[in-house]
Amino acid sequence: MKISGIIPARYASTRFPGKPLIDIGGKSMIQRVYEQACKSGLLTDVIVATDDQRIADHVAGFRGTVQMTSAHHQSGTDRCAEVALNYPETEVFINIQGDEPFIDPRQIDLLCHCFSESDVSLATLVKKIKTDVELHSQNTPKVVVSNKNEAIYFSRTPIPFLRDHQQEHWLAHQTYYKHVGIYGYRREALKLITQLPLSNLEQAEALEQLRWIENGWRIKVAVTDIESIAIDTPSDLHKALSQVDLTLYD
Repeated sequence: MKISGIIPARYASTRFPGKPLIDIGGKSMIQRVYEQACKSGLLTDVIVATDDQRIADHVAGFRGTVQMTSAHHQSGTDRCAEVALNYPETEVFINIQGDEPFIDPRQIDLLCHCFSESDVSLATLVKKIKTDVELHSQNTPKVVVSNKNEAIYFSRTPIPFLRDHQQEHWLAHQTYYKHVGIYGYRREALKLITQLPLSNLEQAEALEQLRWIENGWRIKVAVTDIESIAIDTPSDLHKALSQVDLTLYD
């Protein structure tokens, strides 16, 4: 099975303009994401998808594969769908976040393995929540997982609500999962979900996965124990550099 990794990257970021090109220990963020993705043992190829010529030129400069895409896409999923048109032999596409320069290739491979089941059309990763800060942060989407390891719902609030326990004790009585923002799609599923209109649940929570669930799509979930480090702001970068040994990624 041919699996392509796609890294959506845009220059315009409200909280961190030019984020893909920031320097992290001598390499740009997008180069570090690209090189980590290339360490996956299951990806046939890795492509950066961007609407910005500066990013495209930079990726070409370190001999990465890049494709220019429309500037009007609303999400990384939409950008992946455009790239998919140029890879007709690829059966599965993995959407790799362009702001995780230290992504562990084992997470990519874990997601790829979900598609060994022929009935899986969409997949993503989750990680067990261990702190009250994460549990109650609106910036950490939570996922309710079924006994079939499929996502039932995504929310910015902790669910389920434990009526018989104080909130500070919820983690002691219930397993909660947070969403790890990497997605996998079979070709036909990617085409169809990007044709769906915005849904009520998606607009309420500002989470695109809810559009898929609301329209009856099943999302396979795999559990990772590896912590991801996303860089959304300059302060996130400073914090990451204080935690990460860059020599392990060169």
